[in-house]
This record gives sequence, structure tokens and C-alpha cells, in this order.
Amino acid sequence: MTVLILGGSGFLGTELVRQSTAAGHATAATFASRPGSAAVAAWHALDLRDPDRIEAVMAEVNPQVVVNAASGNADWAVTAEGPIRVAMAAARYGSRLVHVSSDAVFSGMGRVHYDESCLPDPLTPYGAAKAAAETGVRLVHPKAVIARTSLIVGDQRSAHVRAVHALATGVRTGVLFTDDIRCPVHVGDLAAAVLELAASNARGTHHLAGADAISRHELGVLIARRDGLDASRLPAGLRATSGLPGALDVRLDSRATQQQLRTRLRGARRFLA
Repeated sequence: MTVLILGGSGFLGTELVRQSTAAGHATAATFASRPGSAAVAAWHALDLRDPDRIEAVMAEVNPQVVVNAASGNADWAVTAEGPIRVAMAAARYGSRLVHVSSDAVFSGMGRVHYDESCLPDPLTPYGAAKAAAETGVRLVHPKAVIARTSLIVGDQRSAHVRAVHALATGVRTGVLFTDDIRCPVHVGDLAAAVLELAASNARGTHHLAGADAISRHELGVLIARRDGLDASRLPAGLRATSGLPGALDVRLDSRATQQQLRTRLRGARRFLA
């Protein structure tokens, strides 16, 4: 199987490339600024704002599977429009597509538990861009998989782990919110689940989040204890009084998708034990 991983030099993308090549797939990957370190993958520079470049990469690789793990944060042209360009190209080439989305498409207002049937109601520009991408991808590539996930955790390549280390060692100031609840997932579990969906006949929306709903502060404490840091040095605060935009409590319900997968989506209390 020939696999093209967009955003292959990112945190999730790096793990996708590693697992794809380990499984024996012919793997190509894209990067925005610099290629990843996996020499076994074929690397291609790609700007998701450039439809001609997307077409050129698709023509050169001719992938059976495309996994879009690229992220442009709140940049609308990259995060909202880019995935639609990719989906259009994947549909033309007859490629399966897994588009990685986010729990940021939900507001946490009026409910906290979200299964795959729930409609997006984002609060932030990033969430709005991810929600728009989902809609566009479904429209132009009806057989695509939309894989929503939550906070992605692993080693110090994870932004969440780096933040905890910086706070615990006094390198930076700030707080970890006790009222900001998510369902963190291990990067290895997430990559395996994404590739499993890519190799299946699945289509539509799937949730790939961890089994435990925990606060960002509790997540920080678990990371600190795993890594031998002083968890008591992690400052706690409330997002509700911080003035920062975004949802407070969003818990992706992944049970329906989990029943279809061999990969186990462990909770943070387990994978950080």
C-alpha cells in the first residue's frame, strides 16, 4: 500500500510515518518548512494553500491512501481550505482519505459528551476552521474518514509535555486549568488507529480520543510524575476566569469507533502510569 502523510514532520505525522514504514508500506510524507528525520520516507515540500503543488505531489506519489495530519492552527487558508483542496485531489485519484480533525469543533455549551452524531458548534477561529474543513471534505470526498481527536500526548515532542516540563522547572510562567476537561490520547495509539481506519472500508466521522476525561492540570500532574518532576510546582487556575476563549469541558465519546478497532485507545491515567 502506498501511503501519503500530509504534515509528516509534525508530532502526529512523525509517528504516522514511523508506523507506516514499519508496517512495510511505501510511505511518502509532506512538510511545510523542513522534512522529517525518517530517511525511509520520500519527502515532499507542500503548501496546502497551493492547489498546483497539491496536484503535483499527488501525481508523483499516486497514493492509495492519503492521511491529512497537517495543521495550520487558525490560518483559514491552510486549516479550512487546504483540506478541501486535498480531498478534491484524493477523490480525483481514487485515493482513500483520512482527515484528522479536532475536539475544538465543539463548544462544551449545553453538553459535555460528544459522540460522532453531534454537530460542530465551535467557539474559536481554529475550531471554526476545523469544522469548515470537515464539511468541505465530506462534500467533495463522501467516502473520506473524518477522525476527530483530542490532546495528543507522548514524549517531549508533544507540546503538552513540553509545557509541563517548562512549568515544573520554572522555565516559564502560567497555569494549568482545573476546569478545562478533555480526553487525551497517546500519539502511538492515535497513529495506529488512524492507519487502521485508512486500511479499512470505514467512512464518515469517527472519534479517536482517550478513555479518560481529565483536566489539563491533572494531565500535567500525571506527566510530571511519569517524568520524575515535582508535580507540586505546577500552578493551577480556572479557565472560566482567565478571559481566554474556547470550550471548557469537551469529552469525545469514542466508544462506537473503538468497537470497530483492534487498536486500544488508552486513557491518560493508564498510558501515563
